[in-house]
Amino acid sequence: MTTPLAKPAAARPRHPYLTALATARARTGLALVGAVVLAGLLAPLLAGHPPTDQSALTLAPLGTPGHPLGTDDLGRDLLSRLLYGIRADLGIIAVAVPLGAVLGCLLALAAATHPAVDTAVQRAFDLILAFPGLILALAVTAVLGPGRLPVVLVVALAEVPVFGRLLRAGVLAQRSREYVTAARVGGTSARRILTRHVLPNAADPLVVQFAVSLTVAVFLEGAMSFLGVGVRPPEPTLGAVLSQSMPHLAQAPHFAAGPLVTVTALVLGLSLVAEALNREVRR
Repeated sequence: MTTPLAKPAAARPRHPYLTALATARARTGLALVGAVVLAGLLAPLLAGHPPTDQSALTLAPLGTPGHPLGTDDLGRDLLSRLLYGIRADLGIIAVAVPLGAVLGCLLALAAATHPAVDTAVQRAFDLILAFPGLILALAVTAVLGPGRLPVVLVVALAEVPVFGRLLRAGVLAQRSREYVTAARVGGTSARRILTRHVLPNAADPLVVQFAVSLTVAVFLEGAMSFLGVGVRPPEPTLGAVLSQSMPHLAQAPHFAAGPLVTVTALVLGLSLVAEALNREVRR
């Protein structure tokens, strides 16, 4: 007597984020971002010289022995400055964007507690948004001076209203849903409704925005360093290296190639990941 074959267990559905990251678009973006991040993390191993050491060999071309990417106008190794510039930029972005996201979300949650608090928070967001990113950067550095901390503060402040308003809109949209009304009628506390029902359903746009904000932070930090109000020299950043290359473009175009290619790869990779996440979230 034969026994019937057991039915295979139902496969667990994949998380939407994992599905999005498995697409070709997202994999390409992750590969680009991963290559840049890996180069920054391995800077002490890959760089052949300290990034601030000067030599008599100025504006050396590509392929110079001991200097694969050449040297800058002060004889500093461009490969070392590029790698340590990536390291500095990633360190700033990794702190500033999460800080801005957390502060914005906390303010949005505080605004959800009372209409008066909501009004005050929205006016604070309006005040920050009234200053374009570079004007905000100039205002902060005028008070604190150039350096790493002002760059972190500028990037974080620029992202606070973005995340705050996005979460506030999501919370307001979810509050009117039927499942929230049913939970309220069933006697569930307002705090539990917010943490267990509203926030998980309002969080998806925040994940997409986080990837977009990383892209914006790359541009903002680079612009501040390019204008000379970012990290103090001689510490290298991608924007600082690019700024130093401007007077020598005709004589040494390779001077600007490294930071331009790196910023392009990083921004393109983050944009591809953000687009893949956005397509999955909007389904």
